[in-house]
Amino acid sequence: MDPFSAEGELLNIHNAFHQGLYQTVIDFDTSSLSSENKTPARVLQLRAQLAVGETKEVLASIGKEGNAPDFAAVKAFAQYSSGSTSNAISDIENLIEAESENTTVQLLGGTVLQAAGKTEEALSLLSKHQGSLEAIALIVQIHLQQNRTDLALKEVQAARKWAQDSLLVNIAESWVGLRMGGERYQQAFYVFEEMAQAPSTSATKSLVGQAVAELHLGRLPEAEAALQQAVQKDSNDMEAIANSIVLNVISGKEARENISNLEGIAPEHPLLVDLQEKSSLFDQAAGKYSAKVAS
Repeated sequence: MDPFSAEGELLNIHNAFHQGLYQTVIDFDTSSLSSENKTPARVLQLRAQLAVGETKEVLASIGKEGNAPDFAAVKAFAQYSSGSTSNAISDIENLIEAESENTTVQLLGGTVLQAAGKTEEALSLLSKHQGSLEAIALIVQIHLQQNRTDLALKEVQAARKWAQDSLLVNIAESWVGLRMGGERYQQAFYVFEEMAQAPSTSATKSLVGQAVAELHLGRLPEAEAALQQAVQKDSNDMEAIANSIVLNVISGKEARENISNLEGIAPEHPLLVDLQEKSSLFDQAAGKYSAKVAS
């Protein structure tokens, strides 16, 4: 039996992780899990710790987790997250050579490779998966970053045939829908809104997803309300802050404070990098012209 299927014992912890309920994952009682599922459950807990910023704690404890390649992959991912990018990339590449069929190695290795700009290597590794919905979701994300919505849609449609009721497939399909537009904006909104507004599943991640859908639908007050809820849950959530910047610019409001907050939390955030690039291009273009003073 697939442990992540509707009948599998890892379904709840897996769904909680992808809903952004990281504390729920960290606190999840794994004592009753079968022996073969304890390692994937523990990996999810360690990844949840990384997601809430407990990188030092994960690196300090990872040596006690055993010799499984899964934990070596978590260590490399944690190193990358902490800024030791060169060591992490080297470690993950060595691990891939030895354990490329391991699902955790595929997922975290693919994540590190993509973050390092090694897109083709990441896709090659992730393509080795054997029915991993998370690998499919990562492939979808990469194709969207490549502006290959057609390939992302193809992945989702193929997964839908054998995992019709999967939460992760619904989320991935919503990512694609937000890129495709039209009636798919509303469909994506329904997915994120259902998670965001239910007390048992509401999390910053789902609230941001709802807000992005609201932005695309032109419902700015509703987007603002969702982002305010997200910031109330976690004032340091970089995606909530980044999308608040976008909302303020669209609304004609001042965004300087949010930009400053994001610079302090995540100075390398893609939005800030893009803003800096655009500013430099503007300065270069402006430098080609000189002001003329009328006589």
